Amino acid sequence: MANVTTQQVQTEEDRLIQEQGFDDHFHEHHHGDKYQSNFITTYIFSQDHKIIARQFLITGMFWAFIGGLMSLIFRLQLGFPDESLAWLRPLLGKWITINDAGLGTLAPEFYYALVTMHGTIIVFFVLTAGLSGTFSNLLIPLQVGARDMASPFLNMLSYWFFFLAGVVMFFSLFLSTGPFSGGWTAYPPLSALPQASSGSGAGMTLWIVSLVLFVVSVLLGGINYITTILNLRTKGMSLWRMPLTIWAFLITAILGLLSFPVLASGFFLIMFDRSLGTSFYLSEIFIGGQALDHVGGSPILYQHLFWFLGHPEVYIIILPAMGLVSEVLSVHSRKPIFGYKAMVFSMLAIGFLSFIVWAHHMFMSGVNPFISNFFVIFTLIIAVPSAVKVFNWIATLYGGNVRFTTPNLFAIGFVSMFISGGLTGIFLGNSAIDIQLHDTYFVVAHFHIVMGVAAFFGMFAGVYHWFPKMFGRFMNETMGKIHFWLTMIGAYAIFWPMHYLGMAGVPRRYYRFDVFETFRHFTEINKFITIAAMVVFAAQLLLLINFFYSIWKGKKVTTKNPWGASTLEWTTPIHADHGNWPGKIPTVQRWPYDYGKDGKDFIPQIEPLKEGEHDGGH
Repeated sequence: MANVTTQQVQTEEDRLIQEQGFDDHFHEHHHGDKYQSNFITTYIFSQDHKIIARQFLITGMFWAFIGGLMSLIFRLQLGFPDESLAWLRPLLGKWITINDAGLGTLAPEFYYALVTMHGTIIVFFVLTAGLSGTFSNLLIPLQVGARDMASPFLNMLSYWFFFLAGVVMFFSLFLSTGPFSGGWTAYPPLSALPQASSGSGAGMTLWIVSLVLFVVSVLLGGINYITTILNLRTKGMSLWRMPLTIWAFLITAILGLLSFPVLASGFFLIMFDRSLGTSFYLSEIFIGGQALDHVGGSPILYQHLFWFLGHPEVYIIILPAMGLVSEVLSVHSRKPIFGYKAMVFSMLAIGFLSFIVWAHHMFMSGVNPFISNFFVIFTLIIAVPSAVKVFNWIATLYGGNVRFTTPNLFAIGFVSMFISGGLTGIFLGNSAIDIQLHDTYFVVAHFHIVMGVAAFFGMFAGVYHWFPKMFGRFMNETMGKIHFWLTMIGAYAIFWPMHYLGMAGVPRRYYRFDVFETFRHFTEINKFITIAAMVVFAAQLLLLINFFYSIWKGKKVTTKNPWGASTLEWTTPIHADHGNWPGKIPTVQRWPYDYGKDGKDFIPQIEPLKEGEHDGGH
């Protein structure tokens, strides 16, 4: 749409807000106004959801850099096991050991610590807090028409508990015995016995403390998100007029509230086993030929508790990305989202089913085969609502006036990753095939594509699309497109060969493969994967440069609604104060996806329905 037309539409939007707005007298008694000039209360201990969203995003980016760097280091070990890593000694210190030949090698115990911390950081600190924390905070009040979260103070606390969890985890990296090295799933006995390995000592204790603080952050945030969506919607914003982003955040928050406390209970029992001599998870353990007193516990109990969170966690990560992608695809293809109600019901079905599939992670643990059959059936059934979403995304793009902007490229890339990564999940969900593929690189490939890369693509689409709303400037499109193509091609180059390695029986978590006659001929594939990982990591540095440069130097946004979107967040000023709308909150008149209708490019949600006009959400 030409700028002049967009400007005219925005003038019309302002008139509609003034005429039909919903006044809640927020600014007459807002307790924070008199403190806003103070830098610390505005940007550090802020209670404004928009600032808290930025805090979550930038903290998540910091952790993504750390987690990505760790993966690069252990990929160097796997791809080039005979090359000297002595040049990493200034960074890693004693964890790079110099052998008799003068070559620097990565200490095997530190390799496992890197793998463990990489998984923990990316799953929890980046894809849970960084993704959900950022966009739930930014979009929920703006898209439902609220001044802020239900409790801005609790919202601020949720970020600072996350920050504190990060500080504790960061300190664990510098312990003399190293960070926790028992895998990101923290299975006993490595996690439950401090003497089991060097990484099972203080590093494990700090790991648990960090994640319990993280659970508190998730619960505080989730309570706020649910309460805000259910209680603070503006006049006219019925549930069936909410954007799909809000539905995704609502379901995600409910999943988090129901599943994260179970993880915390599992951690408390680990601490009892570690510190108080209990035997919840331990039985008949020998260390160095000595029998320990622990009798009667079962590590399978921990697996049940962990995966009861662990599988909903997959959807806690992917559902927000699905919501963001649905919004971005609709806006940038200039078409209403296809099958709005089907999309909502499929998300609800995914949320429900995610709680009854957890034991598909445990097919090899000796659970009853009849129980396995139950979990196989529901694991395969959960593919149905996922397929509904995929078909609807493709149908939204089909026949649309598709704009290949950076956010839309990442949204389309998300659909590609979700399809290709999801299809391999059908193999692993079948217990008979899983026996062959379990703990091979096939599993690594599957969950990295569908849960890791796809979720990152949803996050990138959201960052590029809502960056103008967060900072009043655009990110550079050329750099964004280079970032997309390098990441898209590079991610497939990393993870597609891993499917082949897994089908050939190559086990995951091994320190090196060249010492095995069976796996020696995969050396070249491992080199290829490592080089691809370097390229992808470099592409993310391009994103960081683009992001921070654009905050201060990016092209300025001159209109409130630069993408021509119909949702409420684009009716606020370019630089909105705490409270979002300077006067009245707009009243919602229609669903959020009226594009290409009645000869108009888009119709804002606040424009009244004409006589006889159908509201797409009802």
